[in-house]
Amino acid sequence: MKHRVFLAILLMGVLIGAFSDCSKQLEQKLPDKPNILFIMSDDHAFQAISAYDNRLLQTPNIDRLARAGMRFDSCFCTNSICAPSRAVILTGKHSHLNGVRDNALSFDGSQQTFPKLLQEVGYQTAMIGKWHLKSDPTGFDYWNVLPGQGHYYNPDLIEMGEKKQVTGYVTDLITDIALEFLENKRDKSRPFLLMLHHKAPHRAWHPAARHLTIFDETEFPEPATLFDDYATRSAAAKEQEMTLRDHMRLAYDLKMGPPPDRLNEEQKAAWEAAYGPKIKAFEREKPEGDDLVRWKYQRYMQDYLGCIAAVDENIGRVLDYLKKSGLEENTLEYNTSDQGVDLGEHGWFDKRFMYVESLRMPLLARLPGVIPPGSVSDDLVNNLDFAPTFLALAGVEPPQDMQGESLLPLFQENPDLQWRKSVYYHYYEYPGAHMTKRHNGVRTQRYKLMHFYHDIDAWELYDLEKDRQELQNVYADPDYVEIREELKSEMKRLQELYGDSDALAQELLKQDLERRKKR
Repeated sequence: MKHRVFLAILLMGVLIGAFSDCSKQLEQKLPDKPNILFIMSDDHAFQAISAYDNRLLQTPNIDRLARAGMRFDSCFCTNSICAPSRAVILTGKHSHLNGVRDNALSFDGSQQTFPKLLQEVGYQTAMIGKWHLKSDPTGFDYWNVLPGQGHYYNPDLIEMGEKKQVTGYVTDLITDIALEFLENKRDKSRPFLLMLHHKAPHRAWHPAARHLTIFDETEFPEPATLFDDYATRSAAAKEQEMTLRDHMRLAYDLKMGPPPDRLNEEQKAAWEAAYGPKIKAFEREKPEGDDLVRWKYQRYMQDYLGCIAAVDENIGRVLDYLKKSGLEENTLEYNTSDQGVDLGEHGWFDKRFMYVESLRMPLLARLPGVIPPGSVSDDLVNNLDFAPTFLALAGVEPPQDMQGESLLPLFQENPDLQWRKSVYYHYYEYPGAHMTKRHNGVRTQRYKLMHFYHDIDAWELYDLEKDRQELQNVYADPDYVEIREELKSEMKRLQELYGDSDALAQELLKQDLERRKKR
């Protein structure tokens, strides 16, 4: 027994020493307070970035970050919905601690955030684009944000408290404002944090006029699970309201109705020229049943990917500016999405679930001299880690109450690095939009355990090595009893680590139901 304890202590010392050596080597390579460009799109699926999967479209500019930096293949969100993910990113804390569990709650801007901590060490901070947290941004020297979800065409923007309508397409405009900040509004004697957050490609997927028809001749490959029957899964998978078949709306989602109100005459003419023939073809063909689902999927992809075309172009504009201006060599270029999204998988078009399409986030990072070009990480990371990463990069010790880990050690591809073996998830917005039931769970490299609660009590377990599409729930399989109990224990451990519990979930459920009664 003493021998085993001695070996354990010795091994721990070796691991700590290896981590310390890795950290020292990284510190020697890090530039002093590098700039941070944090680009985030909304609902940008990893399947729709060609660095991850090139079957749907090409994203040459986003792919530049993968070629010149690191692609993270196992990045996940803690709560797959817009406002909660943004609150997690700002605070480095799970939803039950930062106060934003769903899209209806307002973010408390007085709390600690990583932009405020960067300000304290001399960074000039800017937030441009989609904010979606109801309260005004805090911790920023400059901000210019969309109110709420914002509009794709001729949107309103709130610049430092002043609201005005701007002419143009939202992805182009957000980029214009960001480039204006970089060129003319920043203090060039200080490092900067620029949070450049796109609205696109969020529903209802309105492409720029120049992209309205670019995919009209493309036949997109259908997901293998487009006609999923949810045979082995709980009621949660069957009772949601996000199917292409029953819930994707013809007029709103697929442009079979009148054009949006905000279009000017030129935009309206382009819209009608693009969608008029599609409306006539639909009325002539009148697809039904599975044919209608297939038709909806193709139309969904045309518009969703059309929005991404503008995102990729505009990311290219910013990367080109950094290179031309000489900022590239001292700037972390960091690109992600607030969560994943279903692109027809399981017959769905939204997110929220802990299934891989909505759980997994794209993440690409480039920092010359620090991150090896063309590198790939499969370590389990999540959006809790973003704030500690940015702080550590700036030489700031992340506060102890932040729950994530700095990704800086992963930038070096150290095979001896000891990293987390699981991630925790908790979704709260039920009853609510798309009727995705409340659930929490744990994911390891190989397994995923999910627990749905409130109006059901159901468990799902997946062996991701054998079942990448998560079609076979093996929770009741006798061969997985030991794994199931291990995962339940791990889930309890993570709940204790992050200050969550089943009792707290029930208390927050009561609060949320009471709040909704008062609306």
